[in-house]
Amino acid sequence: MSEYILRLIALIPVVGGLAWGSLWMWKKLQLGMPTQGGNNNSRSLRIVEVLPLGLGSKLAVVEFQGRELLVSVSKTDVRLIADSHD
Repeated sequence: MSEYILRLIALIPVVGGLAWGSLWMWKKLQLGMPTQGGNNNSRSLRIVEVLPLGLGSKLAVVEFQGRELLVSVSKTDVRLIADSHD
């Protein structure tokens, strides 16, 4: 009986770590889009901000040639919602 309890005590942190790691990985893969653009200023396209709306859909602000574009992104479609003119 004591061997069973020792195994249980040893495996609880392992199972907890696996659960935490899988939830972290699911969150990263579920969003499917980086939340920040890179700091490379030579690119003409930059993701400013992303707001997840639900499973597979999100709103994103994208900067392109000095203009900010609000786009809706889903698993099957990308649509322009608004365009800011400088």
